[in-house]
Amino acid sequence: MNKKTILITGATEGLGKLTAIDLANRFKDSILLVHGRNKEKLDAVWQEITLKTGHRHIETWQADFSSLKEVRNMAEEILKKHSSLDILVNNAGAGFAAPRLGKDGLETRMTVNFLALYLLTQLLLPALFQADSARIVNVASAGQSAIDFQDMMMEKNFDGVTAYTRSKLAVILFTFALAETLKEKTITVNCLHPGSYLDTGMVREAGISPMGTAQSGADAIVYLATAPQLEHITGKYFNVKKEAQAHAQAYDPNARKKLNQFAQRLTGI
Repeated sequence: MNKKTILITGATEGLGKLTAIDLANRFKDSILLVHGRNKEKLDAVWQEITLKTGHRHIETWQADFSSLKEVRNMAEEILKKHSSLDILVNNAGAGFAAPRLGKDGLETRMTVNFLALYLLTQLLLPALFQADSARIVNVASAGQSAIDFQDMMMEKNFDGVTAYTRSKLAVILFTFALAETLKEKTITVNCLHPGSYLDTGMVREAGISPMGTAQSGADAIVYLATAPQLEHITGKYFNVKKEAQAHAQAYDPNARKKLNQFAQRLTGI
């Protein structure tokens, strides 16, 4: 159980970093891949995880997820180095206060929160297939808004909060669709709302007073990634550690189809 390969995106601070520390403690002999967009922060988190856990098999991977080219390059390099992947935690995200446009000139929240997650996961599926039993955990949110498929990038009437909540619903739609596609495989795919307004940089940057600890959110992520009772549970949305109902659009097959067509068109997958 200890010899796993684990990738956590957005792992230089907040929930991602705490999740990485917890998984490093749980799986001492694992290969831990931590992703971030800033080299200095990656170097610092590598040192922090090493000092706190004694873990000696940590790799840092740098990519700006507002650039789909950087996501693709990172995935390709990971596949060259690692033939199998046991746990993928898609945690990287852009919040309310992020710049409107990212490196690709696309709306930042939909790009970072959904398109990058979609592209990375699809590209890493060959490695996930090689694991005896793999888990994909997608960090979503209780903040969900119906997606307007006629204006995916919110070129009309842009609002950062709505852009965020739509992108997080897209994560849930993708989770459900991928779980259905992989239902005959030994890969589970689940998503979660880790908690409301936790004490993270994303929340503080939005000018919101935190209501909960980042550690509680990390605990929920680790639960989905490791709990034995979830071994065969797939295609579910969790409110922290409890299975819950997502926005009604998440259960609409036509909406899933439209979202997949949108993602395929922009990612080439």
